[in-house]
Amino acid sequence: MGMRVETLGQGEPRLAIVGAIHGDEPCGAQAIETLLDERPPLRRPVKCIIANEAALAQGERYVDVDMNRVFPGSPTAEAHERQLAARLLDELRGCLTLSLHSTRSDERPFAIVKELGPATTAICPYLSIERVVETGECVENALVHHTPVIEIECGRQGSEQASENAVQLIREFLAVTGARAQPPVEKRVTSIYGLQEPIPKERAASCEVLVENFEAVPVGTPFASLDDTAVTAEETFYPVLLSADGYEEQFGYAATLTGILGDH
Repeated sequence: MGMRVETLGQGEPRLAIVGAIHGDEPCGAQAIETLLDERPPLRRPVKCIIANEAALAQGERYVDVDMNRVFPGSPTAEAHERQLAARLLDELRGCLTLSLHSTRSDERPFAIVKELGPATTAICPYLSIERVVETGECVENALVHHTPVIEIECGRQGSEQASENAVQLIREFLAVTGARAQPPVEKRVTSIYGLQEPIPKERAASCEVLVENFEAVPVGTPFASLDDTAVTAEETFYPVLLSADGYEEQFGYAATLTGILGDH
């Protein structure tokens, strides 16, 4: 199994939708399958990609290595995901991309981009999200560093709601980019967060997160516990992708609230 690529509409695609970069996040692949089954009339062609079919079939995040940490990859690499990463970048060349993921940390969809730009500013306020996260250089070798892409965390990993959200987000993306003949949804106000650094996590038998993602954690506040020992904030931060079991060596990321998108 490799990578499934199909194009809807006529002509050379300048838009793409990607799912299943991680095989244990099926919502994107399920939403793409829905789109391919519906085959709606399109004004602009769209490339649909199910990126890691082998990992998806196994229900595992990856076969050899985490695909979203090895871009740009290499077509001659031994690791399955390194080969796929190189092929995916080839497929996405010249395309504005919507990449669909899910998370263990939050049921509310939000966007992840490298940095705000014209496409992000024009598109994100018309998606069913309330938050945009700028990674900057905080996450190494991720897709957002190598091609114009808006990544969406669609909801909780494996949930039916995440799949439903993914379908809705695809429809909104197609509308706001003019690919589908329907008006965009009403413009939303979207908060912008900038990632600062990973929050390290020591090994422990038990872990609990005590705060909500995207809610300010004042300095000195316990935000998690390890083996019933509190872990407190050394400075005020906004947690992003914070979870008890999403990562082995970190809780998630610390971020700052940097602005608002779509308020005028």
